[in-house]
Amino acid sequence: MRRYVCSLEKMIIDVCARFQLEAKTTEHTGVWIGDNKIAAIGVHGSRYVTTHGIAINCNSDLSWFDHIVPCGIEHKGVTSLTRELGRVVTVDDAYPALVAAFEQQFDCTAHEE
Repeated sequence: MRRYVCSLEKMIIDVCARFQLEAKTTEHTGVWIGDNKIAAIGVHGSRYVTTHGIAINCNSDLSWFDHIVPCGIEHKGVTSLTRELGRVVTVDDAYPALVAAFEQQFDCTAHEE
């Protein structure tokens, strides 16, 4: 399971790189730019089936994070593609980069239906 989570993290790092952003992993799950989390990952496995979710902050209202401790991690912040790039990045803008990174990381071809 850990290998799968690492693959998802690498995929998100690749998405960020496609926007010329240097992202990394740390001892905390997720993907980070500096001390700010840009993406969260949640994975559940049962009987050889995984369900998962990733959340890349594209154009999120980050002010909501001022009211909580995101992911239970003290003294860290949250960022978005929009904040890092200084321009609006929508989910539709990020989608092609995500699909390309997914195909590369998992050596597959995605098909839309």
